[in-house]
Amino acid sequence: MTEPVVQIHKLWTVFENGDKKSVVHKDLDLTVERGEIMSLVGGSGTGKTVLLRQMLGLETPTKGDITVLGKPAAELGKRGAASRVGMLFQQGALFSAFTVLENIAFPLRELNTLPRELIREAALVKLQMVGLPADAADKMPSDLSGGMIKRVALARALIMDPPLLLLDEPTAGLDPESADSFCTLLRSLHQGMGLTVVMVTHDLDTIFELSTRIAVLASQKVIINDVPQKVVAFDHPFIHDFFLGERGQRAMALLKNPTVPSI
Repeated sequence: MTEPVVQIHKLWTVFENGDKKSVVHKDLDLTVERGEIMSLVGGSGTGKTVLLRQMLGLETPTKGDITVLGKPAAELGKRGAASRVGMLFQQGALFSAFTVLENIAFPLRELNTLPRELIREAALVKLQMVGLPADAADKMPSDLSGGMIKRVALARALIMDPPLLLLDEPTAGLDPESADSFCTLLRSLHQGMGLTVVMVTHDLDTIFELSTRIAVLASQKVIINDVPQKVVAFDHPFIHDFFLGERGQRAMALLKNPTVPSI
C-alpha cells in the first residue's frame, strides 16, 4: 500500500494570550493520499491556514505528529521545503522589487547549486507552464493583474517540481472568468505533474470543480474527510449552511462531474 503524502495524528494547536488559552485543534487526525486534490473547509477560526503552515513546517503544533512525504514536518521548516513542498500563499506573496522571472527563480537561486543560465531556463519553462507569455518575464509585480500574480506565484511554487502543492485560497480575489481559468490550469498541472494538492478555499465553484476529497474542520477536528457527494450528505450544521445554501446548490448544479449530484 502506498504511504500517505500527509499523515496527521492526534494534533493539538493551542494559542496562549496572557492567562487565556485558545484551543484551535484537539486530537485532529487527517490523511492525504498520493495524487488527490483535497480541500480543507471550515468556519472562521477553525485553523485551516494554520494547518497548512504546520504541514509546511513553518509552525509547530502544541502536540501531535505531522508526517509529510515520510518525514516529520518540522524537518521541512529547518531544511527548507521548496524541493518537497510548494506553497501558494493567498495574495501571491511576490517580492515587489523582483521581476517575474526573478520571483520564479528565487528558490533555485537560494540553493546556489546551479548555473545562473540553467536557473533562468528552468524559470522560463515554469512561466510557460502556467500559461504566461515569455515577454512577462521582465515585468514587475506592480504591472500584473490579479490572475497573473497567482500564476507567477504558482510557477515559483513549482520551480523545484515538488510532489506536494499547498494552496491558500487560490482563487480569492479573482473574477469568475479568471478563477475558472486558474482552476483549469491547476487541474492540468495536477494531472501532468502527478501532484498531490491540499488547498484551503471558501470558493464553492473551486471546491466542486477540483476536489477529489473534502476535509471539513469543525469542533476542533476533522469531522469528515471524504468524496464530495458524501461530505454534502453528512449531517452537520456547518455543512448544511455552507454546502446546501443557494450558492452551494448552484455550484453543484453547474458542475459537469456527474459523480457529485445536485441535492
